[in-house]
Amino acid sequence: MKYTPLYFVGRRLLPWFFRIVMPIRVRNADAMPQNGKIILCSNHASMTDPVRLAFAQSRQIFYMAKSELFQNRFVGAVIRGLGAFPVSRGTGDKQAVGNALALLKKENVLGIFIEGTRSKDGNLLRPKSGAVMLAHACGAPILPCCITAKDGRPPRLFHTCIISFARPIPPEDLCIEKGTPSEYRRASRMVMEQIAKLREQNLQEFGNKL
Repeated sequence: MKYTPLYFVGRRLLPWFFRIVMPIRVRNADAMPQNGKIILCSNHASMTDPVRLAFAQSRQIFYMAKSELFQNRFVGAVIRGLGAFPVSRGTGDKQAVGNALALLKKENVLGIFIEGTRSKDGNLLRPKSGAVMLAHACGAPILPCCITAKDGRPPRLFHTCIISFARPIPPEDLCIEKGTPSEYRRASRMVMEQIAKLREQNLQEFGNKL
């Protein structure tokens, strides 16, 4: 399995550290295909979410990250080395869309936080349409994923989160025919409904075991 060099180093040398600092339980990790293009759609409540997801399954995830993070040269170099690329949110960033499509055409995993921003309280927000638009454009399946902390709060360091995956949604199941805004909104809600189901299951598990 191919990784960018910095991602490879982190995967090989630091898993023990992250198991202590960001403990996770992973459910249905085998829902992630081991090859082929796919868009991983997750909720987003913590800056640590990409790191937790990196250790939840074996494939490297390439993320769109807000362009502000790249303004600091050191931070920008690090996250580029980990496979991220900038996107100017709310501007219809054509370069970012082109980068995303190029990654998918090379059979990579593209990670998108479907809410478009972090939830301050851990509750799910309204989904954005970018993920389903990309899925429709290049025929990529979508893999719903949910990161859940105890009581549904934002994840914290040294506290266990559950990361669970649903079955991939084939692009034809999104029922996008004409590419209209209403079709994209409906498809986005479909993905978010799967994430919400995962969250409920995760919260039940916390209630049963903690």
